[in-house]
Amino acid sequence: MFHTLLQAPAAGNGLLGMLFPLLIIVVFYFFLIRPQIKRQKEQQKFVESLKEGMEVVTNSGIIGRITKIDGPVIRLMVDEKTFIRIVKSSIQGEYKG
Repeated sequence: MFHTLLQAPAAGNGLLGMLFPLLIIVVFYFFLIRPQIKRQKEQQKFVESLKEGMEVVTNSGIIGRITKIDGPVIRLMVDEKTFIRIVKSSIQGEYKG
């Protein structure tokens, strides 16, 4: 009888041992993975909505106005008569300066 009582908590510890990693995975999903996926979708939607005339900032901090969109390449006017070509994915957001 004493032997049976000692084994009962071990079964409960095994269940808790399996539940804890599952709980960690769920927490990681809801607090890290899911928000990151949401941000990626919003960024992709923004990149697809780019149009000529928008003032944008790149990931490296360059501010410019879109003058031409040619597929995945964008031409930015960064100063009078100064243009650079960048890829769409390097646009971070719209400049609200």
